[in-house]
Amino acid sequence: MTSVQTIRVAVAQFHVGADISSNLERCLYWLDQAATCQPDLVVLPEFCNHLSWYDDKQHCFDVSVALDGPFLAAIASKAQALACHVVVNCTVQRPDGSATGSSLLYGPQGTLLADNTKQIYIGHENDFLEKADSQGPVVATALGRVGLYACMDGVINETPRCLALNGAQLMLNSLNSFATDEASLHIPVRAAENKVFVVAANKVGPLVPEAMIEAISAGTGIPPKFLNGAGESQVVAPDGTVLVKASLDKEEFVYADIDVSAAQNKQRPDGTDIFSSRRPELYGPIAADPAGQAMPDMSDCPAVASAVVCAQPTDLDAVLEHLRSAVRSGAKLITLPPLAGDTTDLPAAIRRGEDVVDRIAADCGEAWVATALVRERSGKPAYCAVLINASGIVCEQPQVHSSERFAFSAPADTFTTVSTPWGLVAVVPSDDSIYPETFRLLALQGVQVAMVPLSPLEDWELATGLLERSAENRINLLVAADTDQHGAAFITALQTDFTVMTQWQERPFDGLLSQPQWHRLPEGEAVLVHDVYPGNASNKVVSANTDLLSDRPWQLCDAIVRPIADI
Repeated sequence: MTSVQTIRVAVAQFHVGADISSNLERCLYWLDQAATCQPDLVVLPEFCNHLSWYDDKQHCFDVSVALDGPFLAAIASKAQALACHVVVNCTVQRPDGSATGSSLLYGPQGTLLADNTKQIYIGHENDFLEKADSQGPVVATALGRVGLYACMDGVINETPRCLALNGAQLMLNSLNSFATDEASLHIPVRAAENKVFVVAANKVGPLVPEAMIEAISAGTGIPPKFLNGAGESQVVAPDGTVLVKASLDKEEFVYADIDVSAAQNKQRPDGTDIFSSRRPELYGPIAADPAGQAMPDMSDCPAVASAVVCAQPTDLDAVLEHLRSAVRSGAKLITLPPLAGDTTDLPAAIRRGEDVVDRIAADCGEAWVATALVRERSGKPAYCAVLINASGIVCEQPQVHSSERFAFSAPADTFTTVSTPWGLVAVVPSDDSIYPETFRLLALQGVQVAMVPLSPLEDWELATGLLERSAENRINLLVAADTDQHGAAFITALQTDFTVMTQWQERPFDGLLSQPQWHRLPEGEAVLVHDVYPGNASNKVVSANTDLLSDRPWQLCDAIVRPIADI
């Protein structure tokens, strides 16, 4: 029986080497240290039994631990002695002779409550470990409903999304990561987009054999500091607020008190329920075999000067002057803030939209310009993102997901794209932009640039949400907001040098796993111009054998495509 209450959760970060007995001692030591704050739950990092570096597959199996072996028995005994829940992640020996990277949840009686195998491995992990063949469990505990995932599982949205849709209130993430964008982006966004708590523990210290650091660095071009765990273990609230965060490089634990019942509220500030407003009947391609989802050729798509414009949308003359400034700067793709006007008077808003289209078309020159308007479609009003060039509207995207603030809008059933001289482009209305499924569908269609005229309601949209959509799908973004209350408008530009373990030609290795170049509108300015790189959207490979699209866990996405009534 689940009892939802205020609880104390702790995360411990430390170094794990190649000596299994020493690693067990470290785990037990840090459980004892964390116990000094009297936690109800402690989460440990990924691969606690042995660093993720193996001679071959047999070596990986040999250093893995058995579920009924002494390593995990000691962890279970410690959980019982401390009377708290413990998550430990290890490589685990399985009866069929394989090894898996798995997170294990032990209860305060020392009982194994959940065994969750990783769904997505990164790089060489694929050579040694077997993936999950079923969705991760969501288990009812005295702390609330708990789901587990690990590291790369959280760099794209599907695994955490399924856990949340299956009822998880607490999502517990164990990491073995050098990447600095884990803590700043991939961890907190999973809390906010699902309105759940995320409790994440990363490592510090070398992630490879210490004696080999210099040689590995020389051979890969990765500076030694990026061969260490990036730390910054943290606890994140359902609104995306980081409640506590550890250091980048110190062994330590941190903790926070959380009210688990907060994860029951899935409403946006306008009253929209982010789960019941989903459109699972449209999400089928997310759960389809990537082998049948070929990407279009992007090789001949050049860099393009692009711009975002931010000004009070009520002052149309000022917005258009900023548009003309962006055009004079050479920008060819330009996103303006929404210009829908007063949506309480829909006939007037529709008339305003027609005038806005005419005025933008007259001022845009050779540029293609995105904004959001109220449009009449089949005799009904619809809130639409539109793309306009000198000939008028070339793409119209009505809102697909219903929302309370635009309840009048007749929802569309498809996401449309348009071919431009600079690649395949989509325009995305505000209240579609909060759903990870929206951008996944666009990526599967081969979209290279997404233009988002945004009316944000929550800070996380501009802090992590849209940045993550660019990162996890490798899509350039142009985001123009009608207010700076929730953060700055921005442009994301996909890097040419991207894949880990390949030689980078244009920039030094910077420790980012998938975050693109992030160019934010400076305070006090109204126009930001920067090149974006549509052709770079062709490269989705974050590391060897790990493609952000084709290696998503499509076979395990039943929760994403399940009818709302069944959730």
